[in-house]
Amino acid sequence: MKKYNIKTNSHEEIIDITDIVSEFVSKEDVKDGMVIIHIPHTTAGITVNENADPDVKTDIIKGLKIFDRDDYRHMEGNSAAHIKSSCMGCNLTVTVEKGELQLGTWQGIMFCEFDGPRTREVWIKKV
Repeated sequence: MKKYNIKTNSHEEIIDITDIVSEFVSKEDVKDGMVIIHIPHTTAGITVNENADPDVKTDIIKGLKIFDRDDYRHMEGNSAAHIKSSCMGCNLTVTVEKGELQLGTWQGIMFCEFDGPRTREVWIKKV
């Protein structure tokens, strides 16, 4: 398993990490199999979505604003970030064939920050 640091710059941000995962596949010489991407944080997540139009990232963040309220009970005041993280999930599995990530034409792997800015970790393992 390899751990990568991701520095986020905003309270909420979506960062395309497809290149990081592709680099892992190349360096670890993954020819056929799968990679698991894990986010070990309760206020961040991971998803696959379009990486061609940057407005998609903006729209996802805007759509998740439905969870932004001020009447949650969690004392830290970041309950919305926990909920958004749960919606996105903390694990992603991507198939690798002939050394290439098997993603659709417009798909990319997106790290989702909901309580930044911070330095976060992304863990990647081949299986």
